[in-house]
Amino acid sequence: MLTILDRYILKRYLLTFGMMLLLFVPIGIMLNLAEQIGKMIDNEAPLNEILVYYMNFTIYIGNLLFPVFLFLSIIFFTSKLANNTEIVAILSSGVSYSRFLRPYFLGASVIAVLMFFMSMFIVPNASVGYHEFKFKYLKKGKQDRVTSNIFNQLNENDFIYVSSFDPDRQIGYNFTFEHFGEDNQLQEKISAGNIRWVSKDSLYRLTSYTHRKLVGSEEIVVTKRRLDTIFNFKIDDLTPVSYVAETKNLFELNKFIDTQRKKGASNINTYILVKYKRWALPITAFILTIIGVAVSSVKRRGGMGVNLAFGIGVAFIYIFFDKVFGTLAEQSGFSPLLAVIIPNLAFGALGLYLLQHAKR
Repeated sequence: MLTILDRYILKRYLLTFGMMLLLFVPIGIMLNLAEQIGKMIDNEAPLNEILVYYMNFTIYIGNLLFPVFLFLSIIFFTSKLANNTEIVAILSSGVSYSRFLRPYFLGASVIAVLMFFMSMFIVPNASVGYHEFKFKYLKKGKQDRVTSNIFNQLNENDFIYVSSFDPDRQIGYNFTFEHFGEDNQLQEKISAGNIRWVSKDSLYRLTSYTHRKLVGSEEIVVTKRRLDTIFNFKIDDLTPVSYVAETKNLFELNKFIDTQRKKGASNINTYILVKYKRWALPITAFILTIIGVAVSSVKRRGGMGVNLAFGIGVAFIYIFFDKVFGTLAEQSGFSPLLAVIIPNLAFGALGLYLLQHAKR
């Protein structure tokens, strides 16, 4: 049962957070538009695609900045309570500090659930349109994937290689397919000058085709100028776009990671890191709530400005640590799980320390 105190603080918590979103998201859109409008005009981006892009931009960027908005909103309205001596009055009336925190944790629970469903199901869909527009009009000519020296393991026995891949034309050059037996001996090898996906016929077209097959001690060689055939992989699987993990919902991402792990993908840590960060995002809501309340629930000389300055500093340090450990996981083989746990564990401990200090 919610008391008057619970409803009062919870209302301020959610309303201030909502106002932060309504205030800063439009500012972010205007800044992005001012920066990118020249590229949009030069590349003749249609108005309807621009509107859809900014709808996706709002969801994508809003989700990234949710923790920062949450943190600043808590510091903002809690500092106002402290400056108006409302917190002193609440605690003086016999309410314990732990009881005072209950509506904050209720608010954090609401935001955590919102963050979870946003990051798992809504943001991945928006991420597709956001990135596609960005590479089509804003980063035109830049590659959104690896396009040279591509090696891929389809399963335990089959491997493919292309020296280069053109995603726009759906064609790979210097294609090689190798099949190994259970004794790890090469049994079959297909090579071609190029491999092209023919979407109209749902098949692959190989040119300068050569097929070598070992039958006992005998080698059978078949060559053709052109061959239409079928393989058990998709042409885009040769090299997924760099942001592919961000475009998949919870269930799709788990399945994608399992598939890439079986293939022996070299950048598997990037995909796992995205997964763990999504799961950690709701926990961040509670950590930042604790830090925000601990910092701003005590009336200080200098008022709200000091608390906001401290809060912004903590937010940027948190983002810095998150980026550093994320980069380590992606590029140096550092555990993605530890890359997510360490920053949250460190700032969780900081929050508990500040909370104990605030109680005194």
